[in-house]
Amino acid sequence: MKYIAGVDIGGTNTKIGLVNNGKLEIKKSIKTLSEDGVIKTMNRIWEAIRELLTEKNIKLEELVGVGMGIPGPVKNEEIVGFFANFPWEKNLNISEIFENISGKKTKVNNDVNVIALGEAVYGAGKGSKSSVTIAIGTGIGGGIFVNGKIISGFSGAGGEIGHLKIVKDGKFCGCGQKGCFEAYASATGIEREAISRLMINKKNMLYDKIDGHLEKIEAKDVFDCAKLGDKFSIDIVDYEAEYLAMGIGNILNIINPEKIILGGGVALAGDILLKRIKNRLGEYAMPVTLEKGFEIVLSTLGNDAGVLGAAALVSQNKA
Repeated sequence: MKYIAGVDIGGTNTKIGLVNNGKLEIKKSIKTLSEDGVIKTMNRIWEAIRELLTEKNIKLEELVGVGMGIPGPVKNEEIVGFFANFPWEKNLNISEIFENISGKKTKVNNDVNVIALGEAVYGAGKGSKSSVTIAIGTGIGGGIFVNGKIISGFSGAGGEIGHLKIVKDGKFCGCGQKGCFEAYASATGIEREAISRLMINKKNMLYDKIDGHLEKIEAKDVFDCAKLGDKFSIDIVDYEAEYLAMGIGNILNIINPEKIILGGGVALAGDILLKRIKNRLGEYAMPVTLEKGFEIVLSTLGNDAGVLGAAALVSQNKA
């Protein structure tokens, strides 16, 4: 049998799994410890892969390759332009470094691109020729899948849909610019909007839920109260849905995918958000992009999307 190791490298934890024909056979999580340097981190990852092989009684020669998702723009599935959370130098050839350590073919891509590939090949987008995965959490990440490939772009920054500009000279974004999609429609955007409204209006379920501690508010609190009928919170959900529809509408007009796949913490709000987005899409997307066959769906792979998508970097290239 042939196996591929999928590696999802995060700022704190790294998830590692062995994949056989699209099935995740075994997985584990280790501390990333990026402050130890790239070589020590890569050696620790390889050691964890070998431990999984031993645990499953898999011979080393049965491992055909390693795929990695990593936070940062990636060129040619090899070179990471810069690392979003790691104190590592720019333009490192992570593929070459890991191949020298492991002796195994290694493919690398941006972490959200890898999640998108996992959903496209094995999850909510399976069977579709094109999909865009939108991860809505602290920020907004994205991955564009077209005809079997993730679009990474000229310098590896393809899919950075969180930085679509939707308001001229709008709210500040973490990227340093203004008016970005994620400044309005991410969990951070929801929380910021809720706080600004709560400073004026304190007679609502949301204010009571957080006992007046505005600094403790989370997007989930807003959705929880909205589901219980709190008009104040429902208005914030409407605000969120409006900006999500605007951003998604722009994506539909540019990419025209078969599916939009929503993931991340905000997507867990479910129908109370999803129905509102669908109702507003027609205001921002050209009608042709919404024709029969198009769907907005929720991601299905959960925390395994990154590992499965990383493995797909190798299996899709092999194909």
